[in-house]
Amino acid sequence: MALCLVTGGAGFIGSHTVDLLLQKGYAVRVLDNLQPRVHPQGRPGFVPDGVEFLQGDVTQRADLGRALADVNYVFHLAAYQDYMPDFSRFIHTNAESAALLFELAVSDRRRYPLRKIVFASSQAVSGEGAYACPACAGEARIPTIHEQLTGAGVSIDKIPPSAVHLPGPRPIDQLRRGEWEIRCPECGSTMVPLLIRETTISPGTAYGISKYAVELLADRLGRRYGIPTVCMRYSYVQGPRNSMYNAYSGVARRFALSILNDSPPIVYEDGYQLRDYINVRDVARANVLAIEDARTDHHVFNVGGGRAVTVLEIASLMLRAFDSDLEPVIPGEFRLGDSRHTISDTSKLRALGWEPGIPVEQNIAEYTQWIREHSGTRANLEEAERVMHETGVLLRVDR
Repeated sequence: MALCLVTGGAGFIGSHTVDLLLQKGYAVRVLDNLQPRVHPQGRPGFVPDGVEFLQGDVTQRADLGRALADVNYVFHLAAYQDYMPDFSRFIHTNAESAALLFELAVSDRRRYPLRKIVFASSQAVSGEGAYACPACAGEARIPTIHEQLTGAGVSIDKIPPSAVHLPGPRPIDQLRRGEWEIRCPECGSTMVPLLIRETTISPGTAYGISKYAVELLADRLGRRYGIPTVCMRYSYVQGPRNSMYNAYSGVARRFALSILNDSPPIVYEDGYQLRDYINVRDVARANVLAIEDARTDHHVFNVGGGRAVTVLEIASLMLRAFDSDLEPVIPGEFRLGDSRHTISDTSKLRALGWEPGIPVEQNIAEYTQWIREHSGTRANLEEAERVMHETGVLLRVDR
């Protein structure tokens, strides 16, 4: 029986990956540091008894070395994810732990008989993604993001290269004016987002940079030492077990906690940001496919839901799920580091037989059902908002 190590296995994506591995007959070991900001109550009850659980830190040689012994497959999902401006911690936890994993593996191949490593990457590697300028495209029509997803529009490969741009993060002075859309660097026109391919690389945050470093380490060291690797660029993952304590947990957490406490959901920017939400169980299926299909060796894959949804639509779905009469509020706030539109091209992964199977509506319904079981949530919401304001992450438009 093959032994799998899941780092961060007590976490959101990790725990669902553990469940699927057990269902498929793998032996599973979990290494998790039970970070207090994510697990303030210690080991969560959803970590099954059928796993070997080790509490430890992936950046510590002794902890990772102990967890890696006799392991055949590694899912390196442990990561530091937050909006806090402690930039060095992203590099230390995410990139250095990946390097340490290889360092241990090549030091003693008998003790560490690795066959493959799956690394958690992120769509943050792509930053704002690619955009096309209609004004610069001339007579060429640029399909909408919905047309790109369905294949109903003109192929984006026919767009003149001079009209395609890879913008950096939006300038803070633009955001302070409440101008949210990405503008053409040549003519200033509002641009159209393009599906983000695996070749789109433009990280704009310390987190995104750390994940790109992980991808480079996986490719270069994996090839050099004959250890197949796969890097999975997750989009906006949602579903049960997404920590309600960590501000990074995302829009479903914020909206649900607000509604549970009879407060309207607060929408950042104007609410028309397009996102690619995917259920965590679909992500777990992609992770397991990555170790079982040799065609994934030494590749990077986008893992997304295949549907463009606005933040306002998510708010509406959440309000309906809670049967609430509240309305979303748009106070003119924005969060530094957020991308405007992020929709993944998942055709590369889908070519291997994977498809996202859980629609956004079901995704939201599952999450609301799960979070209803928890009480005393107002403090969690207020604390996260307070910290983001104090650290300059959450800002307001100049009036």
